[in-house]
Amino acid sequence: MPPTDQMIFSAIRAQQSAEHVALTFAARADEILRFASIERIARDGEGRVSGFQRPQVAGHIREIKDYLEKSTAVLPNPIVVAFTAGVEVEGAGAACRVTIDVSKGPPGLVVDGQQRLTALQYLPTKDFQVFVSALVCRDEAELRRQFVLINNTRPLPKSLIYELLPTVAELPERLGGRSGAAALTARLNFDRTSPLYGLIRQHTNPAGHIADTAIQKVIMTSLNDGIMRQLARQRDGESACFKLVCEFFEAVKKTFPEAWWDHKPSTSRLVHGAGIQAMGYVMEDLAVLDGARSWDAFVRGMECLRGRTAWTEGHWDFGNGDIRHWKAVQNVSRDVQTLAHHLSAIVRADIRVRKAAAAGPLFASQGADR
Repeated sequence: MPPTDQMIFSAIRAQQSAEHVALTFAARADEILRFASIERIARDGEGRVSGFQRPQVAGHIREIKDYLEKSTAVLPNPIVVAFTAGVEVEGAGAACRVTIDVSKGPPGLVVDGQQRLTALQYLPTKDFQVFVSALVCRDEAELRRQFVLINNTRPLPKSLIYELLPTVAELPERLGGRSGAAALTARLNFDRTSPLYGLIRQHTNPAGHIADTAIQKVIMTSLNDGIMRQLARQRDGESACFKLVCEFFEAVKKTFPEAWWDHKPSTSRLVHGAGIQAMGYVMEDLAVLDGARSWDAFVRGMECLRGRTAWTEGHWDFGNGDIRHWKAVQNVSRDVQTLAHHLSAIVRADIRVRKAAAAGPLFASQGADR
């Protein structure tokens, strides 16, 4: 049966403003696109702004689509559509009937949910319904006002999202790696045997002073292309990774007690995001190149750093005239890489010297035998 110019839906109306109508109903993506359009923000030839939706984000849309293709997928988040005309609501109570006139094109505008709606278009199953929250506004100005208000809500704190990741199955690949790091970070923070117990700032532990994201980056770097990638393949890989991080940070505390205890990021770069991430590279060097697994082995490997750091005072000498006040090192990629390279170069040079010294007598003995 061909579509008509009148689309009818059973809806529920909420008692709100006397000047506007707020209601909700269920519809398929193809139906929504008949009565609502996505007007993306742009400027005309005279520089005036038209439209108000942000550009599509292909990666995010693909993630939504991949999830919605699962047989267990649900999408309770509504598509918010605003109208200024073309809508007739019948019924005096909460239950009502909505008639939308599409004879002159879509009369509604998508105010929120454009990426969800775009993803829904590509589903092989076209009978998937979503909720539509419809708002009938008095004029265009009110419509734009609602767009700003709806899209200006405060996002969830990343610390909360990251803590929730390990409890969520079937995550997109982009979040899957973060999920494992978040789980290990939480264990490091709440396992009483951990040297980082209670020290990591998370949504559930706001008293911590070490950023959870810094610890997660150390773990993700190692899991992606480091020692933890090897350990994770073992039978009890998660515990092996946990033990390695524990042993390393126990050694950090013993090697730099004056920069660790009773400090926060503003008073010591060792517990600062930049320092934590840079020390992650030291952990990699000592674990991979020196075979360190215990705290005392890590301590021996970090002896070469004593007197050559500026965690709480003095200046960092990064070479080539790059000398900075200790507080000038910030938690940005460039500074993290500079600090990591500086510490790693010292540690690697020391490893080479120690290995050469250990091999020296053996080579000398072999030469005498000849």
